[in-house]
Amino acid sequence: MPEVIARGKFACPSCGAEAVWNPEKKALVCSYCGTVSPANIELTESGEEKIVEHDLVAALRGIPDDARGWQAQKTQVRCQSCQAISVFDPTRVGQRCDFCGSSALVPYEEVKEAFRPESLLEFKVSEVDVRDTIRKWYGSRWFAPNALKTRALTDTVHGLYIPYWTFDAQVHADWSAESGYHYYETETYTDSNGRRQTRQVLKVRWQPSSGSLNHFFDDELVAASRGVQPDLLGRVEPFPTKELKPYNPGFVAGWVVERYQLDLVGAAQRARSAMDMKLRSLCASQVPGDTHRNLRVDADYSGQTFKHILAPVWLLTYDFHGKPFQVVINGYTGAIAGRYPKSWIKITLAALAVLIAVLIFLALQNR
Repeated sequence: MPEVIARGKFACPSCGAEAVWNPEKKALVCSYCGTVSPANIELTESGEEKIVEHDLVAALRGIPDDARGWQAQKTQVRCQSCQAISVFDPTRVGQRCDFCGSSALVPYEEVKEAFRPESLLEFKVSEVDVRDTIRKWYGSRWFAPNALKTRALTDTVHGLYIPYWTFDAQVHADWSAESGYHYYETETYTDSNGRRQTRQVLKVRWQPSSGSLNHFFDDELVAASRGVQPDLLGRVEPFPTKELKPYNPGFVAGWVVERYQLDLVGAAQRARSAMDMKLRSLCASQVPGDTHRNLRVDADYSGQTFKHILAPVWLLTYDFHGKPFQVVINGYTGAIAGRYPKSWIKITLAALAVLIAVLIFLALQNR
């Protein structure tokens, strides 16, 4: 098994050079001689990997010191442009931000060490596959400038670990509402010609209703990234948390990790808001009738736990005519989302083509 050596590196068992985590081989690989060695993963007594859920209420009173730190020496820098905090091996020199490409990096000193990730997902999608995915994605963007498709944008793709919090909770909810039942009444009216007509008019009969439900929220995800645009990250979710592995510094050897800047308190508040919205929707689905109003939900949360995890993403950040763009690929599932510049020439030509087609259609209809 490789050992942690000076400055947080993992030593190759053959030559002693630095070994870094290789997602394709699922092992540490020596960057000098190519020797493959497994990471030293902690197992339970039964031989199964263990991931701990932490009590949320207790943690909000104070995270214990033994749950902090990276278990290996790391260097941290903050980007003065996008404000992302990157964590990497001390041997690496941070020249440009992996999130926005800025060179404005400054050392970041923590007042107190960050809460250590509880678990992580390995990279499943290789860099070769990512580059092919990006090329195909750009090739299918009809309104992208031709110059964009011919540029070697995939040269700037980076593999990163993004911070997330996950939350569990058992909830019992009592709800009350007014259920609406549709019925029709015949109405008499006078039309524009002065003739009396009848029509069916929709009415609603309201009556009180109530009920209750029990629901378990399992691994409600809250992203804690500053470097990746939130809407793009949301579009490549979910990350399959059932496949998580216990955190081990060997998994992140040689990779950049983003330190969370959304703390546990803020993340717990976001998770509760998301749970409340989902719970309200679940209660609404139980209300009988054709429609409802004045829904009230009284929820009791218990057994609340959390984890801090790392999720793998491939990130492409580039500038086109002075504007920044990001493309994000889920490093586990391969889902892709991104923004790209639009060619006004192509958009204008497409609009003209639609206009011509409409005019031809109208001309044929009037013959």
